[in-house]
Amino acid sequence: MNLLQKYIFVPLDIFKQIQHNENRAIKIETRLEAWLAFLCMDEPEAIIEIIERYPDFREMYTQVYEICRNVEEVMNMFSKELIELDRNTTKLMIDEMQKDIEQKEKELKKKDEEIQKLKEELQKQK
Repeated sequence: MNLLQKYIFVPLDIFKQIQHNENRAIKIETRLEAWLAFLCMDEPEAIIEIIERYPDFREMYTQVYEICRNVEEVMNMFSKELIELDRNTTKLMIDEMQKDIEQKEKELKKKDEEIQKLKEELQKQK
């Protein structure tokens, strides 16, 4: 991919599989592994290990936990996003329909011009 900025794509599912395939307790050895585990693991053992090794992750886990406890707020958040998605989808559909209408109008105008030319030729022949 040709991107304007430098990005690193990390397959979290593969990281999680590697962590689970190791026949040992989940080991978080670097801060990068802690971030990857934070993003993809929800096992209590992994969470405890991350928090013990990197205490600054506790606040983030607390925020995530509070969001998950307040199911109504989560549903409202999803509802707002769905409303925005619906609005954007509707706008996109209207824009596409407008383009189609403009294209059809151009085609009709060309056909009308052709018909007019044919009528003129027919009149000349008569």
